Amino acid sequence: MTDMITTDLVRLDADLGGEKHDVIRALAAVAVDAGRTTDTEQLVADAFAREETSPTGLPGGIAIPHCRTAAVEVPTLVFARLAPPVDFGAKDGPADLAFLIAAPAGGDADHLKILTMLARALVKPAFTDGLRAAETPQDVVDLVAGVLPAPAAPAKPAQAAAVDASTAQAEHDPEHPVDEQVGGSDAPAPTGSAGTAGTEPSAPAPSAAATGTRRLVAVTACPTGIAHTYMAAEALEAAAARAGVAIAVETQGSAGSTPLSPDTIAAADAVIFAVDVGVRDKHRFAGKPVVSSGVKRPVDEADAMVAEALRVADDPHGARVEAGSGGGDGARATGGTGESFGGRTRRVLMTGVSYMIPFVAAGGLLIALGFLLAGYEIALGSTIGDGAATPSTAAHIVLNSSLADLPDPTAYVMEDGRAFGNGPLLTYLGALLFVLGGAAFGFLVPALAGYIAFAIADRPGIAPGFVMGAVAGITGSGFIGGIIGGVLAGVLAAWISRWRVPAWARGLMPVLVIPLVATLLAGFVMVVVLGQPLSALTGALEDGLESLSGGSAILLGAILGLMMAFDMGGPLNKTAYAFATTGLGAAATATDAPELRIMAAVMLAGMVPPLALALATVVRPRLFTVPERENGKAAWAMGASFITEGAIPFAAADPLRVIPSIMLGSAVTGGLAQAFDVGLRAPHGGIFVLFAVDGVLGFVVALVAGTLVATAAVVALKSLGRSDREVEPAAARVA
Repeated sequence: MTDMITTDLVRLDADLGGEKHDVIRALAAVAVDAGRTTDTEQLVADAFAREETSPTGLPGGIAIPHCRTAAVEVPTLVFARLAPPVDFGAKDGPADLAFLIAAPAGGDADHLKILTMLARALVKPAFTDGLRAAETPQDVVDLVAGVLPAPAAPAKPAQAAAVDASTAQAEHDPEHPVDEQVGGSDAPAPTGSAGTAGTEPSAPAPSAAATGTRRLVAVTACPTGIAHTYMAAEALEAAAARAGVAIAVETQGSAGSTPLSPDTIAAADAVIFAVDVGVRDKHRFAGKPVVSSGVKRPVDEADAMVAEALRVADDPHGARVEAGSGGGDGARATGGTGESFGGRTRRVLMTGVSYMIPFVAAGGLLIALGFLLAGYEIALGSTIGDGAATPSTAAHIVLNSSLADLPDPTAYVMEDGRAFGNGPLLTYLGALLFVLGGAAFGFLVPALAGYIAFAIADRPGIAPGFVMGAVAGITGSGFIGGIIGGVLAGVLAAWISRWRVPAWARGLMPVLVIPLVATLLAGFVMVVVLGQPLSALTGALEDGLESLSGGSAILLGAILGLMMAFDMGGPLNKTAYAFATTGLGAAATATDAPELRIMAAVMLAGMVPPLALALATVVRPRLFTVPERENGKAAWAMGASFITEGAIPFAAADPLRVIPSIMLGSAVTGGLAQAFDVGLRAPHGGIFVLFAVDGVLGFVVALVAGTLVATAAVVALKSLGRSDREVEPAAARVA
């Protein structure tokens, strides 16, 4: 295994700039100089994206910007001792120690486990004190090597892999049995490991009453699953040791996760959820006293969280993990969890949208390819051969014709006698793709409703949620009915899960009682009470879209453009995209519909930000740093592919100039797309789905116009108050 850190990847007492983004760019440049990557822009963009999720500054003057990225093929650590320190968002001040941790996007388990061990070492004062005292880069390399396994070492069992070098010998110390340190061999990551196959099963954990020792269990998880997941675990274990409490921590990170055993959970007095994402299989902890927070809180306040967990364990009215709760919604418990109503609502809706989008993408592209091969007539009524009518549309020839028996091209005729198709083979394949795409689109609203319910009530909510999505289709209430039906099904399923039932009936609740009763109650409300009003509302919305023309349509396109550019992949961007794709689901098989124009406006507007910034780095390169110019090269491809996130590195570095500029350009493009009646049947793909575009000329004109406007705006704003000289790149300040 290639060494994760070498002397070429270390900088001591280096001035890398006054902002954290300057430091990240400079550390990425060090990785380039050391031959660890040639794709600087990808590495920087991925690290910036993770930084936007939550700051990576830690107490004690430490910063750990990190990411999983395709820019590196082996795990890479770049270290800098900063002089002066730089603010990375920690509560106690700026950081003077910075690690850039880059894990391969497809890294294997061994690589990821090594990264987790480093993350755990970073919260230990002895390790960080050694970094501050290091006199040479080799000293730093030796310190890091001391907490990581030798590259050629044989695989260790789960416990040994979980314990770093400073505590490994305690595993067999009779005065400190492993199950007291880490909750038993079944606990996967009390020390950061995901567990390893072949671990001996542990004996059932003794009860707290039997041993007189208070016991806690915890789950830690962060979005990338590389650093904070394991640092939070280490901090909780250290705090529990100081409090004389046994704790077992399940780290749900990139290195995998071995679930805590039922016996370990049952013996625990309380559970701590320190997560920024959903807890997988949270129903295992149902009824346990719970303390919930984001994954960073234990790193800052581990002692307080352990004390809080012990208090809630003794409080009969304290928060509890609800029965039936689990992987869908993060920290759901009775009592406060620190999540606002608005944040919870957005998360629930975005869960449904995120699970729905694959159906939209697959269905939309398949339908578009079907049109490409067989023509738009494949969606219309037709007769074939001897005049026998197809079951519904021309596409259904695939259901009642074999490839060998297909008639000649002229045998495919419309009801008005016009021939269509591109020959038997292409027409057959186009019909096949069209039918498959239509089938995928058929799951759009049920998936939206099902996973909204899942986000509220976990797995027991999926079945009633999907049924309510199907009911929305039957009643004609569309995606509005799907959203309301999903929320209704989820709320009812969560409510039913709190019913007190005899012990013998608890096993039936999530698989039978909750889905059955929730489906009956939600279905009654949807069909009898809400069906007609929601259908009328959906019809009015469709009529309103049909009536949009002229200025109103252009205004809608401009608003969608503003939303797409404002946060470049954030909530507003996703809201606009969801609005377009849910409408596309009902209109992709039509030859003309306003929903097709909305989809075109949204995709075109999302392409503008990265394209405009890429063009700006070419037109006025002196206004951008060297890393930004490198990012500009990648932004061409990202913009052309409809990946709005390609603009994030530029916006993060200079938001006041960049964001208004790209919003202006995207608004122009969205409005022009509506003005030119550009339609689009594919939900993604950028210029690579031109075959699915109605009005290619208008598509190109709108895209070019918005890109030029945004480019001119960003160049003008960046030029204000600056001399026309090359901006000094942060990487040039690396010692």
